[in-house]
Amino acid sequence: MIDHVSVAVRDLARSGALYDAILVHLELKRLVTREATIGYGKRYPEFWLNFRPNLPKVSPDTGVHICLRAPNDDAVRAFFDGALARSCLTAGDPGPRQAAMTTYFGAFIFDLDGNKVEAVHFPPKA
Repeated sequence: MIDHVSVAVRDLARSGALYDAILVHLELKRLVTREATIGYGKRYPEFWLNFRPNLPKVSPDTGVHICLRAPNDDAVRAFFDGALARSCLTAGDPGPRQAAMTTYFGAFIFDLDGNKVEAVHFPPKA
């Protein structure tokens, strides 16, 4: 249903370096680099960074977050650890969680601009 999402960032080069390092764990890679935008995906850009130099830091209480699928629990942990090693803040440490219809393994970060991003892995059905 959703084709792609975008987040605004104040420093495109710094945020690009961050996302290059952490999205690789979710099997996403940089596919597009332009003057004011970077696109990540598997075959086409699904996650975009858009340069907004005058953007104030995003408030953590906006209620908005983006959730990206991970191939396994270790990838969730690597995404999270990589983000914290690059000055991001935790918004929820890696661990099991209960969703509306199933359990999952997830972790949440606030990126360099305060965008809340989650990595999630749903275990295969038994």
